[in-house]
Amino acid sequence: MPALKSPPLILVVEDAPDNQVLVEQVFQDSGYRVTCIQDGQAALDWLETNHPDLILLDLSLPEIDGWEVARQLKASDRTSQIPIIAVTAHAMKGDKESAIASGCDDYLTKPLDIDLLEACVKQWLDKRSQ
Repeated sequence: MPALKSPPLILVVEDAPDNQVLVEQVFQDSGYRVTCIQDGQAALDWLETNHPDLILLDLSLPEIDGWEVARQLKASDRTSQIPIIAVTAHAMKGDKESAIASGCDDYLTKPLDIDLLEACVKQWLDKRSQ
């Protein structure tokens, strides 16, 4: 009998408590495991010993911003394959390109469209499991 696979783990790096609660509720209700971290340095520290299936990354964070977090994660052999979705209020011309250039695999703007967020996460997790 094959071992049961645990539900995907999503790391949410977000400093706004309201957004943390919203995203956590959406994905826990869908059967995912969710860990929330409030700043970039704490996320990098957590990722030294943990390996999520996907990261939702705010770009405006205390300590180390999301752009730098993405750069560091993509530069590391241990974390470079983890999909990173930028979830940000940075919605000006060039912001998406900047996020992708820093290492984010996808980009969603706030306020969050929950259906779009869920579809995007599912797409990346499905792609990763192939």
